[in-house]
Amino acid sequence: MSEKVISYKKLWKILIDKNMNKRDLKRISGVSTTSIAKLSKGENITTDVLLKICKALDCGINDIMDMEEYNPSNGG
Repeated sequence: MSEKVISYKKLWKILIDKNMNKRDLKRISGVSTTSIAKLSKGENITTDVLLKICKALDCGINDIMDMEEYNPSNGG
């Protein structure tokens, strides 16, 4: 059985569509540099951080994250 992992590709696409970068996201959402770094690496993050990002971008959780199949043979 394959393992599921969280992907934040949707978040990065929203930033591109809004012509924003991670520094802009940090500024408008009030989340820490550490949290942005964790998101970049696909690491676990608290729901508080996710909610701050959703509020700042005026979107829902499903708009910024997805579950994907993890396949270690091809790096993810």
